Amino acid sequence: MLSACGVSTKTNLTASTTTTSTKADTSAPTTAIGGDSDISINGSEIDQLPTVPGPTTTPHRPDLSTAAGQTTFLRQVFADIQSVWNDEFTASGLSYSPARLVLFQSQVSTACGHESANVGPFYCPVDSTVYLDTRFFQSLAAQFGVTGDFAEAYVVAHEVGHHIQNLVGITSRVGAADQAEPSASNSLSVRVELQADCFAGVWAHSTYERKLLEAGDIEEALNAAQVVGDDFLAHANGAAVDPDSWTHGSSAQRKQWFTTGYEDGIPDACDTFANA
Repeated sequence: MLSACGVSTKTNLTASTTTTSTKADTSAPTTAIGGDSDISINGSEIDQLPTVPGPTTTPHRPDLSTAAGQTTFLRQVFADIQSVWNDEFTASGLSYSPARLVLFQSQVSTACGHESANVGPFYCPVDSTVYLDTRFFQSLAAQFGVTGDFAEAYVVAHEVGHHIQNLVGITSRVGAADQAEPSASNSLSVRVELQADCFAGVWAHSTYERKLLEAGDIEEALNAAQVVGDDFLAHANGAAVDPDSWTHGSSAQRKQWFTTGYEDGIPDACDTFANA
């Protein structure tokens, strides 16, 4: 259904990797990457960011039944997420450069290349842009029964999480580690994706603190995280699961790291690159 691309060019929400199988635990991969590089990849900037929230815009409850309503909601959520991260950076004395949001259908040209909707939502670090095909959410609903405004918000927050990684240098350090040790590419990719899930949880924590959450919102996000796990997608495509081939992490891992960010509410809790 949805394909994944390497972290050196762009990062996206889902993967369509399907192969053979054992059940993995819910922690990030524990294999050391390039000696001490897995410790340095996270960098020091994330440690400086305080607990959310800060003053932000407030998204209105959406009418997702119309294309116009969904577009408005996605742009409002995107603005709110960026406002939260801007406040985080400002409080730490760091400079925040905003990302851009492009909504498209079917295909789109980006600084990372020409992409079809099959790639799923993705972030291109070259042009600092989040790309969303709005029909992706229709696909989640039709194929897996995942619905709700907070499921969509989780997707947006995950992609903005990749922008945060780009701003603080994690993306470039992962690219360097990937080139130095190509055999660790999949493990690095999983760590990158799980950290973006955790950053999405950090933003979700801010919505809790601002009393924006409604009953069932977090469950909607967790349902979305569940169906974009590598193991879930493999089973959905009729294949067994091979953890060594994963690029995004299992459903359990993705849910765990989103929950970590949500419960702790601080970016420093999102170090998926540390050795266990």
